[in-house]
Amino acid sequence: MRALLAGGAGLIVLYTGLIALADAITKDLGMRYVAPQMYAVSGLVVVGLCVVTARLKSDRERLTTTCPWAMALRAAATVLATVCFFLAFRHLPFAQVFLFIALMPLFSGLMAGPVLGERVSPSAWMALAAGFVGVLCLFPQGISAIGFGHVVALLAAAFGTLSIVLSRFIGRYDRNAIAQVFYPNLSLLVVMSLAVPFVWQPMPLVDMLWAALYGFVLFSARWLLVIALRDLSAHAATSLMKLQFVWMVLIGAVVFGEWPAANTYLGVMIVIGSGLFLVFDDQYRRTPARA
Repeated sequence: MRALLAGGAGLIVLYTGLIALADAITKDLGMRYVAPQMYAVSGLVVVGLCVVTARLKSDRERLTTTCPWAMALRAAATVLATVCFFLAFRHLPFAQVFLFIALMPLFSGLMAGPVLGERVSPSAWMALAAGFVGVLCLFPQGISAIGFGHVVALLAAAFGTLSIVLSRFIGRYDRNAIAQVFYPNLSLLVVMSLAVPFVWQPMPLVDMLWAALYGFVLFSARWLLVIALRDLSAHAATSLMKLQFVWMVLIGAVVFGEWPAANTYLGVMIVIGSGLFLVFDDQYRRTPARA
């Protein structure tokens, strides 16, 4: 069990690096293209990679699911989260979006009971609360500066958490990780394609390649996340995702010239510390007591 949890935690850390890279590409392309065009192209790449991967596995059942209703709800939540994050990155500094990503463990703690039947321990709630305090440190101008970008970022975190919690739910009954990547991205492709004829702008080859790279990175990240959620509770997984801030600061500084304020780093220390505590707490509670 410890090896499984360590493996799941390691996959989440790798996921944070990949998803931060994907977010950076989103922010860059989002300045030149609207969401439907970007996500139609990248969605096509992800769906294609899913089909190819399924065929390589030589299993006709690889794109089927035993939880169609939960999968449909996860797909809808993924589409809504993707659109909201796209808008958030257009209206907020790159690293500031992390404020709302860091709220995802609190959302997952609230959703774990009704959706998964998982009890969040009092010590875990204390760690989540500490993480929230750290999040407040990440908002340099205080909550009075809330605007449209903050609202859509909050919605993105809520829908994104729902998608993650549903992924863990589906993983209890269906070990098919490819299907969990395929159907949400197929839904994103279909929804965005409806608007593409009205908003399409010619894309130079370089931007097409960036969009293709985004699709490949997103495919890899979401596949890793689905596998990790089999062995790690939703609130522990989303707490570890706070490590994404480190990547976002580095990318934001190097690529976009955005440096966080000093109080941001204090918040980072708090939220990452609370995330690590939740992983150890999750491991402790899963380890059978010795006689």
